[in-house]
Amino acid sequence: MGLFGFFSKDKKESLDKGLEKSKDNFFSKLGKAVVGKSKVDEAVLDDLEEVLITSDVGVQTTIKIIERIEERVARDKYMSVSELDNILREEIAALLSENMTEEVNDFIIPAGHKPYVILVVGVNGVGKTTTIGKLAAQFQKRGKKVVLGAADTFRAAAVDQLIMWGERVGVPVISHGMNTDPASVAFDAVKKGVETQADVVIIDTAGRLHTKVNLMNELSKIKRVIKKFIEDAPHDVMLVLDGSTGQNAVVQATEFTKATDVTSLTITKLDGTAKGGVVIGISDQFKIPVKYIGVGEKVDDLQVFNKVEFVDSFFKK
Repeated sequence: MGLFGFFSKDKKESLDKGLEKSKDNFFSKLGKAVVGKSKVDEAVLDDLEEVLITSDVGVQTTIKIIERIEERVARDKYMSVSELDNILREEIAALLSENMTEEVNDFIIPAGHKPYVILVVGVNGVGKTTTIGKLAAQFQKRGKKVVLGAADTFRAAAVDQLIMWGERVGVPVISHGMNTDPASVAFDAVKKGVETQADVVIIDTAGRLHTKVNLMNELSKIKRVIKKFIEDAPHDVMLVLDGSTGQNAVVQATEFTKATDVTSLTITKLDGTAKGGVVIGISDQFKIPVKYIGVGEKVDDLQVFNKVEFVDSFFKK
């Protein structure tokens, strides 16, 4: 299989287009930082550090990248600024490789779980419910039987939106309406999944609870009722983050990882922002796999995150 084996041309173009604003912003800043310079020296590295931080890569991750480049400069004695693009590409790809245990090549459900239960968490407005709808469509397209649970019962819009997605995609949605017990919805969704031998059950959860304690208690309750049917469920607690919020997405990730055991990340809305660098920082800082990224409004614009593809698109001129 080639480097971009499983990626269709359409998906590659969608990713390139989705990262366009981030890429243009980054290279505009980088160009200004190195203009008139011939070699990578301390002054260039200081400017590069500022470029990375203001591109939402994050302070901790930026320091790691700069240290890696400093080591290469020391080893090679001389490095031209014309080489900086390729060096950055290599070091960021290496950093992402270290933080991802395995590459996910498609919307694949791990073997040995039927149904595979995904609990989706995240604050309101990040594209959580839309991500669930798109995810259901992607799984169904691959012949998987899907059940959705509308357990974000604090917002009528969330319940209605998930029902709409269910109708659009053609998958059942378990809903008790607004202001009902979220754990009860989760219980019935997993029960439905078991009874109908579904491959995947995806459960939406509340995006706004007044305190971290409330959030923790609610998610713990949902997990307890799910385990009554499937002892090792949920199999994935997916945190959805809005990439357009930049470092605020990092704050949200920090809070949710304190409140519950997050096992994967989805980063949305990368097409509408110049803050795509946040994917690099979040992947590095939290050591939690980024499974999916959203680079547009179409169903196929929810893509499996592939570090090679991402870095290639980010640095493509």
